[in-house]
Amino acid sequence: MRPVWQRLLALAALTIVNLPALAAEVEGVRLWRAPDHTRLVFDLSGPAEHKLFTLSGPDRVVIDVEDTHLAATLDNLPLDGTPIERVRHGRHHKKDLRVVLDLKQAIKPRSFALRRHGDLPDRLVLDLYDKAESEEKTLQQVSRERDIVIAVDAGHGGEDPGASGPGGVREKDVVLAIARRVQKDIDHRRGFTAKLVRSGDYYIPLRGRVKKGREMRADLFVSIHADAFRRKDARGAGVYAVSSRGATSETARFLAQRENESDLIGGAGSLSLDDKDDTLAGVLLDLSMTATMNASLDVAASVLSQLRTVTHLHKNRVEQANFSVLRSPDVPSILVETGFITNPYEARRLRDPSFQRKLAQKLSEGIVAHFNKRPPAGTWLAANRSAAERRHIIARGDTLSGIAARYNVSVAALKQLNGMTSSAIRVGQTLTIPSPSG
Repeated sequence: MRPVWQRLLALAALTIVNLPALAAEVEGVRLWRAPDHTRLVFDLSGPAEHKLFTLSGPDRVVIDVEDTHLAATLDNLPLDGTPIERVRHGRHHKKDLRVVLDLKQAIKPRSFALRRHGDLPDRLVLDLYDKAESEEKTLQQVSRERDIVIAVDAGHGGEDPGASGPGGVREKDVVLAIARRVQKDIDHRRGFTAKLVRSGDYYIPLRGRVKKGREMRADLFVSIHADAFRRKDARGAGVYAVSSRGATSETARFLAQRENESDLIGGAGSLSLDDKDDTLAGVLLDLSMTATMNASLDVAASVLSQLRTVTHLHKNRVEQANFSVLRSPDVPSILVETGFITNPYEARRLRDPSFQRKLAQKLSEGIVAHFNKRPPAGTWLAANRSAAERRHIIARGDTLSGIAARYNVSVAALKQLNGMTSSAIRVGQTLTIPSPSG
């Protein structure tokens, strides 16, 4: 006869085998509104299968989540401005959770599951895409003197907060505030138009950001982020362009890996046909797009030279890394890390509106300085290049030697043309720029 402990162990094992699997729980429900769709996220205690279908008369979306029950409330979701009139729930086949979305209008739904990633739980994501009455995405008019278009991309957003710093400061909030200031600053300059890729707190997949930049017919794509690193003493801003050979430093490699994980956090959906467009081919083509890469490096250097006047630089050169948002085959693209949000000092600065304004101003000046030297053909700036180059309005942080270097003229010629007896300048002062010598 077997010892008592062996019999007890066998009985316990049999009991465990016969225990029913624990049902999943919906622990939280969140909603975000984007310009073209609404995202509904269900946080789950574990993975669960689901089915989605639509009904008409009236329009509804139905989600059945297998062997799951609701442990969260659906009563306080911000439905204003969304196509959802009401959210209902009940049991289906006694053990499944059924969620019904009563709609105000017809939509195009898409759903997918995201497995647990880092601190984030298993999730069921439902995207409700608006059905536009008319696909009004008209191509930008190519006139004889069009504006230079800058696509300003605030990183992360919605489901993906990005990096976090002391005091709860979140990357997605900081970079959106800076992006809005960059857009405003560039928009005020003659011959330029800036457009936000992300204008609110919602998530856009990485390839979707590249696609939006191309749809805007952008002359430059600028992605704005706030850095994070394992060591809290890491500090400084940085500017990146894509590399065909990978990263140029250990920091760049770490950052590229972290940023490219955003789609695992925010949820781009692995089976969407929307992802299988020509930008995917662009990922392969970017290795041979020498002209685009060179232009990216040039504008990155111009931006870096301006940022150094208002903040410490992590590296004194433009770095190259394989960021997904920089992989456009035909749009010069840069990624700007505005500082280390994990550094307590820089976290305080990054959330300060005054510092955000300074950063945005210098970032804008670096972009404008690049295009002043190399305006695209067919733009207002190209047609009026000489007039645009003849005047410069002094901004905070400018120096006479820096202005002279930017326009490829001597300090002496600059002072002589403007009747200056010293190198002292003031913010708001307008200088006439001499023509560069031979």
